[in-house]
Amino acid sequence: MAVKRKSKKKSPAGKKRVGGAALIAFQGMPGAYSHLACRARFPEMTPLPCAQFEDAFAAVQTGKARLAMIPVDNSVAGRVADIHHILPRSGLYIIGEHFQPVHHHLLVTPGATLKSLKRVESHVHALGQCRKFLRKNRLTPIVAADTAGAAKDVSERKDVTVGAIASQLAAGIYGLKSLASNIEDAEHNTTRFLIMSRTPVKVDAKKGGPYITSFVFRVRSVPAALYKALGGFATNGVNMTKLESYMVGGHFEAAQFYADVDGHPDDRPLKLALEDLCFYSRELTILGTYPAHRYRLTSK
Repeated sequence: MAVKRKSKKKSPAGKKRVGGAALIAFQGMPGAYSHLACRARFPEMTPLPCAQFEDAFAAVQTGKARLAMIPVDNSVAGRVADIHHILPRSGLYIIGEHFQPVHHHLLVTPGATLKSLKRVESHVHALGQCRKFLRKNRLTPIVAADTAGAAKDVSERKDVTVGAIASQLAAGIYGLKSLASNIEDAEHNTTRFLIMSRTPVKVDAKKGGPYITSFVFRVRSVPAALYKALGGFATNGVNMTKLESYMVGGHFEAAQFYADVDGHPDDRPLKLALEDLCFYSRELTILGTYPAHRYRLTSK
């Protein structure tokens, strides 16, 4: 089985590519951590907030935005749900990655103090990442849809008994005051984002690097298929930095896998490993090959 590389897709009929060159889409409201990641990585581009992940992907598919900043993993909370289901059928390519440190702030309406606070709203993961602070200050956590939405809600209610956990960017957007900064339990709290594009970016295996290659595959339904499929990476010395499985289409007899590996498909070791993988797989699709972010080196 040959390695499948996604073919370019044209914009849907009737959709015009208007003003998308300077826009980068993200899921969430203004002030979300995805918004922060867009500003950090592409300060020259205009962030485009989208209600759902599907909307962010669609903005790039139709040409409304040039890129999308999509979170896939957090060092504390783990993988972001649903993304791996959307990626293979999105028609988009991974052209880069970004690691964004997550520094939570306790945001309140002007006039509020730690003594006046009783409850704190935020996304369930943000609340979980600040358990020690909340417990120490005897604050009741209230689950909200997202961090930026919680900040917006607090700013509109102007209730000195309710605060929000969100970014410093959200504080500026919604006119809130930060009572405490860096209240997360883990100093390493970091989110990994994938940068998605409608067109792939060619990278030369002989120039630059190091590179990461991301792909999805389904193994054949035979005994030890996964073990044999992955054996080529071990024998060829290819480092696999991520491997996750998930069910597709409600079927339980075979799972689909998402993987990240070090290297470029034109490198001989990875080329041989992918050939072995193809032999034991029903389907293999490379989602993108892109430069490894410097965070990978500094975090070791």
